[in-house]
Amino acid sequence: MYKNYRIVVNTAAGRRRYMQCLIPYIVSCSIVDRYDIWINTHNGADIEFFKQIAKSFPIVNLVWQPNGVVNGNKSINAFYKTCVEENTIYFKLDDDVVWMEPGLIEKMVRFRVDNPQYFLVSPLVINNSLSTYLLQIEGRLKLDKYYEAGCSHPVLWKSGYFAKELHLWFIEHYLKKNQWRKLYVGKKEMGMTRFSINAILWFGDEMKKFTGIVPGDDEEFMSCIYPTQQGMSNAWNGDAIVAHFAFFTQREQLDKWHILERYEKICRQDFLGNKDLRNFYEEVQSVMQNIQAHEVELMQRPSPYLSVPVKKSLKRKIKEHLPKSVQEFLLIRYDLKKKDGFIIE
Repeated sequence: MYKNYRIVVNTAAGRRRYMQCLIPYIVSCSIVDRYDIWINTHNGADIEFFKQIAKSFPIVNLVWQPNGVVNGNKSINAFYKTCVEENTIYFKLDDDVVWMEPGLIEKMVRFRVDNPQYFLVSPLVINNSLSTYLLQIEGRLKLDKYYEAGCSHPVLWKSGYFAKELHLWFIEHYLKKNQWRKLYVGKKEMGMTRFSINAILWFGDEMKKFTGIVPGDDEEFMSCIYPTQQGMSNAWNGDAIVAHFAFFTQREQLDKWHILERYEKICRQDFLGNKDLRNFYEEVQSVMQNIQAHEVELMQRPSPYLSVPVKKSLKRKIKEHLPKSVQEFLLIRYDLKKKDGFIIE
């Protein structure tokens, strides 16, 4: 609870390899009343992981896809129908938010309450195209040239090579040195524009006005269509920071550079060094190890959902038939072309 508001965190799940970093932050937070994990996957091992997490932590509540169909991001919109409770603040976090500053949830809830005029509020997100744009124009991040604002920018959103460089810049210069506060940019208002909703907060009372019916692309509707229709804007709390691992366009590059493992190491050090977090982290790791030991068996379990056939693009079909050496070359071609990098130290 916070100032008579119930606090509900939710995550469209998911992938346990990311959420082992995220879960301890949430279940250890004293103001969180409930953590809704939206089960949006067919993966038997991941589903069992979430079931065991729910048994380990009483505040965890598993939410099953209301329509009984899972189709990646396209089946997420139905979950919002469960987010319409009055006097409630919802904080939706992507499953691959892999780091957040200490006290982030409390800070963002306070910002939400203090700024009721906005539809959505978001922290500053490392690896979010418009957050990167803010860092650029505020002089916190110096790039090789000016990159315009856009949620699907070909570099700031799409490029795995840029994302790798951005994460390494953040980790080496700010996380390891405990200086992320130097990146703060203050409150920034935005309106009539789409942004990637990696970490957003809203009031259940506002969602109740349209009964949580989110048509089509939830990102487009939540960040752009609905607030524009209502004459509302959204806002960043640029004095609160989280790190988001990857968009699908970047993941292959970031895995090649073991970026996730770097965040895991930092989280492990932070959690084990904090007596209030240590037990939560160790419990999550215990569940992870148990799932790993039975992964082969768990992956054979039938999905509780109907699935939608995935049509492979011609590009994907061709790529799958290429020799591994050629695939590796294609993966690093941007590294070879951009030897001088995007970020100016």
